[in-house]
Amino acid sequence: MSEAIKPDTKNAKDETNTWYESWFDTKYYHILYKDRNYREAQVFMDNLTHYLNLPEKAKVLDLACGKGRHSIYLNQLGFDVIGADLSENSINEAKKNERDNLHFVVHDMRESYEEKFDAIFNLFTSFGYFENEEDNLQTLIAIKESLSEYGFAVIDFMNVYTVLENLIPEEIKTVDEIDFHIKRFVLDGFIIKQIDFEADGKSFHFEEKVKAFTLEDFQKMMDEAGIYLLDTFGDYKLKKFHKNTSERLIMIFK
Repeated sequence: MSEAIKPDTKNAKDETNTWYESWFDTKYYHILYKDRNYREAQVFMDNLTHYLNLPEKAKVLDLACGKGRHSIYLNQLGFDVIGADLSENSINEAKKNERDNLHFVVHDMRESYEEKFDAIFNLFTSFGYFENEEDNLQTLIAIKESLSEYGFAVIDFMNVYTVLENLIPEEIKTVDEIDFHIKRFVLDGFIIKQIDFEADGKSFHFEEKVKAFTLEDFQKMMDEAGIYLLDTFGDYKLKKFHKNTSERLIMIFK
């Protein structure tokens, strides 16, 4: 996997040392992934909002927003944006950028909002981190319940087929003089990335774990959640999805 995204999870504080809590709130996570192509992400959002033909000042929820970089850009495009994430550290950092029509909240993605949104974006593989299958279904239901009557939702997920085909079992990535030793493998239907490194005089071990959902898996969950899948795309330029070659699995639904 080329990315890791900060998920929400229900009652995370009651779980013991969950991997996403311990990893996504550290400064080392942001160091490892600091070279992400954010310009590509902005082009994606340009294309996506144009395709959806969102009304001026549409209400948009950026679900699992991290430190809010993409929420900020969506707001710059003229939308009324709420960025939501479990990570209190990330949300506290994001709040420094709050202004009219741009707000950030700590939120569990399995819980619906009272207010309704014209669009809900769940970007960059911020889905499939739950051990319990019901939690993934509940997330889809919460997204559906938080949409306005004419609203659209978008899940941008990895294309499992190409990820598995190109999985690099081991590598060392050096960033800011830290050598991140990375191992990747598949276990019990999850794609797992183990990250070991030494920094600040200490040794660290972290893990990322994402369910290897295919388009067929999503379709089954969406049927159960009462969601209508409108379209699928295979990259950030919104080209057609091909399971054997596409970089991404981008799903538009309502």
